[in-house]
Formats: sequence, structure tokens, C-alpha cells
Amino acid sequence: MLKKYSQKGFTIVELLIVIVVIGILAALVLNTFSGAQKRARDTERQGDINALATQLEVYYNDKGAYPQWSQINDETKAKTAFPGLDVGAMNAPSNTTTFDLKSNASTGVGEYGYQAYSDTAKTTACGTNDACVKFTLSYQKEELKTGETNPLTKDSLN
Repeated sequence: MLKKYSQKGFTIVELLIVIVVIGILAALVLNTFSGAQKRARDTERQGDINALATQLEVYYNDKGAYPQWSQINDETKAKTAFPGLDVGAMNAPSNTTTFDLKSNASTGVGEYGYQAYSDTAKTTACGTNDACVKFTLSYQKEELKTGETNPLTKDSLN
């Protein structure tokens, strides 16, 4: 008489299929999470630039001109010029440096750019003895929407 052997457990093929499916799902979740982190950092960058632009407008209302680069080119000077601004707003997210506001346009994702102009057409950079009448802030996004190009800019209200 033949005995019927019942098999208990899973075959190697079944285990491999389950491992492959779990791997695919994990890759999808990690990819989605990475995209969400990039969007969050981009949102923080935009918030930082808006906060800085607001403080520059307050500075203009108080002093009659925007600051020259030499007046805000380090953390101590920035704290003095913008008492209402958390200096952390000048530090780009996921960057290790302590002061990321650079002169001229932003050249990387980990920094912000500030350019002041002495004319309303924004053709002449504001020099040491000039009254700055316009500014442009710039930053770069990690994840661009359709039609966007880096760097993105925010101009003065005047």
C-alpha cells in the first residue's frame, strides 16, 4: 500500500515569489517617500525665501533702501539687519553649512542667492556706496514642476 506523504511548509519557489513581491513593494514605498522628502525641503526653501523677502521689505520701509550684500553677508550681520527673522531661514534644508545666503544667484540646491540693484531696471549691482532700490532672491528646487527652471527667483515689491 502506498502511503500518502503530506507536505508541510512552503516550497522554495513560493518563498522566492513572496520575497520578490515584498522587494517590489518596498522599492515603491521608498521611492514615494524620497519624493515626499524632496517636496518638503522645496516647500521649506520657498518659505525661507518668502520670510527673507518680507524682512527685506521691512528693512526697506525702515531705512529707505535695501541692504547691500556687505551688510548681511554673515549670520551676525543678518541678525542685526533682520531682528524679526529666524536666521535659520537663511540656512537651506539638508545643508551642513550655517549660513547659506550667497551674493548673486543661487548656484546650488543647498544655498540661497541675494542680489541688490542700484537701478530700477536691475542692470547695475548695488555697490558699497549705492542706495539699493531693488533685489532678487533666488533658490533651486530639488524637484521641478513642468515649466519650472532653476533657479527660481523672488523680486522686491518696489
